[in-house]
This record gives sequence, C-alpha cells and structure tokens, in this order.
Amino acid sequence: MSRIRRYGGIGGIALRQLVYHRVRTLLTILGIVLAVLSVTLLLGIGAGVLETGEQLVDSTERDLWISGGPTELNPESVGGFRNPIVDSHAVAAEIDARDDVSAAVPLAYNAVYISTDGEEFETVLSVGVGGSGPAISLQAGEGFSPGDTHLVDGEYTGPLNQEVIIGPDLADKKDLAPGDTLYLGGTLRNAKANEFSVVGISPTFSTLTGTETVTVRLSDLQTLTAMSLSDRSSLITVTVTDDADVETVHTKLQQAYPDFTIRTNQEQITAVLERQALILTGGLSLSLLALLAGIFFSLNLFLSLIYQQRTEFAIFRATGGSTGSILLLALLQAVVIALLGVSIGMLLTPIAATALEEVTIVITGFEGQ
Repeated sequence: MSRIRRYGGIGGIALRQLVYHRVRTLLTILGIVLAVLSVTLLLGIGAGVLETGEQLVDSTERDLWISGGPTELNPESVGGFRNPIVDSHAVAAEIDARDDVSAAVPLAYNAVYISTDGEEFETVLSVGVGGSGPAISLQAGEGFSPGDTHLVDGEYTGPLNQEVIIGPDLADKKDLAPGDTLYLGGTLRNAKANEFSVVGISPTFSTLTGTETVTVRLSDLQTLTAMSLSDRSSLITVTVTDDADVETVHTKLQQAYPDFTIRTNQEQITAVLERQALILTGGLSLSLLALLAGIFFSLNLFLSLIYQQRTEFAIFRATGGSTGSILLLALLQAVVIALLGVSIGMLLTPIAATALEEVTIVITGFEGQ
C-alpha cells in the first residue's frame, strides 16, 4: 500500500505541476500537436500520390499502355507537342483485331486555341481520342456521335467531326453547356474557321492531366495540328478480353512490337512516378525530416519542461524525495503531455488534410478522385 500511495502522490504532484504552470503546459502540448501534424500530413501526401495515381490510371478502364517514347515539346510544330507513335490508327486496328484484345485506342495530346466568340483566343490542352475512346465519365451531354466522319478508309477525306467534350472547370469559366459552340484549332487561322459543338462535359482528362482540357476526335486533332500526314499519337491504350490474362497479352504484344514500350497499369504508374523522381525524393526527404524534427522537437520540449522545474525538483529532493521519484515525476508529466498532444494532433489531422487539399486544388488545379 505504501508503494501505491507513493506512486499516487507522485502522480498528484505531476498533475498539479502541469496545472499550476498551465501556459507552459499548453505551449508544450501545442508543440507536440504541430509535430504530429507535420508527420501525418507529409506521410499522407506521399501515400495520396500513389493512391490517386492508381485511381486515375484505373479510371480509364484500360489494361495496357503502349508508347513509342515520351511526348516531347516541339516549338517548331503546330500545337507544340511531338507525339511519338506514327501510323497510330493502323497499329491500333492491327492490335484491336487480336483475339485476346477487346479494344485498342490511340490517344494524342496537343495544345490548341479556343474561343467562344471567334475573337479572343486562349491556349488549352487538347486530347485526341480514336476509335471508341477510353472511358469518359460524362457529367452532362451525350458525348461523341458514333463513327468518325473525317477518317474514311484510312484517309482524312471526310468533313471534320467538329464535336468537343470539355472539362468542368473550362465549362464554368466560359459558361458553356452541351449544345453551345466553341471555335477550336491548332492555329489561330484554322481555329477561327472551325466551330465545334459542345457534346459533353467530363472531368476525365482534366483530372488526369491537372489542367483545363478539351477532348476531340483524334482525326480532327491530327488535321488541325498537322499530324495527319504521319498519323501520330502519344499512346495506344489496350483493353484485353475478359478471359485473357493481362500479363500474357503484355508479353505477346511486346514480342510482336519490340520498338514500342508496353506497360501494365502498375508499370504505367511507376513510369509516371519515375519521371517525377526529384519531386518524390524531395517528398520522401521532407517526410523523414518531419519525423526526425518531430522527435527532436518533442524531446527538446520535454527537456525544457524539466529544466524549467529544476527549482521545484531541487526542493522536492531536499525534502526527502529520491532521484527515482523525481525521474518518475518527470516521466509522468511527459506521458500526460505526449498523450494529449498526440491525441489532439490525430484528431486535427483530417481537418488539416482537408484544408491542405483545398489549397492544393486552388494552386495546382489538380483534384484527386
């Protein structure tokens, strides 16, 4: 009983000390809260990058990604992008004809001019979609009409499809809705000459790229940006049949097309992240730094708390208190403060994460799913 009373007495002294020096105690708890938030938020950012990347790639409902190299900037070309795959419609049709493939769709990226009145133009990213196109989640409108009026028997001889799907941010910015018209082209001259009908509003590509986008038929984009002669695209996305194994199809396609790089969804995510190696390394370093800083900051706070009570501890020692009791007293104070600080920090993490996400969306325009 004497030992229990001793520990109870030390616990009472520890709590009274914390209550008596309430300002110092609150500041110490606040420091622990900030340390916890810095660690949880930075680690959460790293995990969120991977999770969002997987969601975005999976949302296209494609199994394999075929590329002929990176899409590069080319200031001398119309639109400013060099799409690496040539004869993309023919290659996609050849792959689509395989028994283990249900769809092969070429995609191209380029910059285009757009305007609602034909007078004031701005540049946005355009995505050209071939064939049936990847899964496009429509918020409004019916989407593209069936078939391709411009590409006829492999020749760009028909009239342009002149249909466009726009991102929700662009729709709000320009006050556009399905049925409205949009001037669009790779140069100011052909943009003024081509009116496209808005047939849908979709966040698919604006979410994937993190910027305002317009989506048109691949053949239209190729003609408007001078890519039709070589039938260029950035990627060919492939969906395998339900009874086919993705890895098996991957291996067969890579053997059949050795000049192309063919990736699964997970490999595509990895490739994107590798191109952002500097950013990821910085994020990892920040996470490690936050963890170490949190530990050292917390330790410094506890040592400062003990140092500031050196007079009280000296009096306690002079009145017969043992060194072990003083250590137990300091340990109890540290445990109480740590528990309160960590608990509050964990409770505030979801709120802080939501606020950080909103700020990120405002700054970058990128919104996870």
